[in-house]
Amino acid sequence: MTSRIWERFTPAQRLARFTIYLAVVVALVVSMRTVQIVPEFLYDAPTQMADMFERMWPPDFAHYKDGVHKALVESMHIAGMGTILALVLSLPVALLAAKNITPVPALNWLARLILVSSRSVNTLVWAILFVAVFGPGALAGTIAIGFRSIGFCGKLLGEALEECNKGPVEALKAAGAPWPSIFLKAYWPQVSPAFWGITLFRWDINVRESAVIGLVGAGGIGMALDTAIALFRWTQVSLILLCIFAVVIVAEIVVTKIRQKII
Repeated sequence: MTSRIWERFTPAQRLARFTIYLAVVVALVVSMRTVQIVPEFLYDAPTQMADMFERMWPPDFAHYKDGVHKALVESMHIAGMGTILALVLSLPVALLAAKNITPVPALNWLARLILVSSRSVNTLVWAILFVAVFGPGALAGTIAIGFRSIGFCGKLLGEALEECNKGPVEALKAAGAPWPSIFLKAYWPQVSPAFWGITLFRWDINVRESAVIGLVGAGGIGMALDTAIALFRWTQVSLILLCIFAVVIVAEIVVTKIRQKII
């Protein structure tokens, strides 16, 4: 009687794993050669970081009232208005993307194209484009965040609509209810928790992004940060970074509390 030898992987699986590992190593080597890392800069990085932190300490808290507060409030306004704009624009796109609401393949593909196009372009790229159109300021930042958020909100809301229970919808249709009543009485009660969850989650993301788009002139705290860096005012830079960090933490806490209350 011959004894069996148990192996964790078959020869084909071992070959596949080796091929994947080899491909990863090759990709890593090619990437390292492409980015052209300078060893001298890499070795000197800890010293440079320590020197930068030394220049950033202590933060210039006296600069907050005149140079930070207004820009920080503007960033919050950009995040809020951008989220509202995204919700208004994404709702009709989500209705077109949901196959159970719009059973027209051409319209479904058009809506999905809009959603993919919105998500495929980074917020900074949208900001650069709208700064070129509307000029530097909060308007360009608000529209950039709104357009970037359409894909996120529309995709999740469209998926929530497709997952709705058909029972209430069919009952209202059988009773002869018009489509607005069907949407408000059958679809909306089922998707409202997802809608508010998407809204809060996207606003939380937009608070973070509103601090970044100012680096390209789209208003908010990012413009103050860019100015402070350009003028080598490192104590002001540290103050602005602390303010951004504090706002993000507070926004996270607020979103968590609201989600616990309404969802």
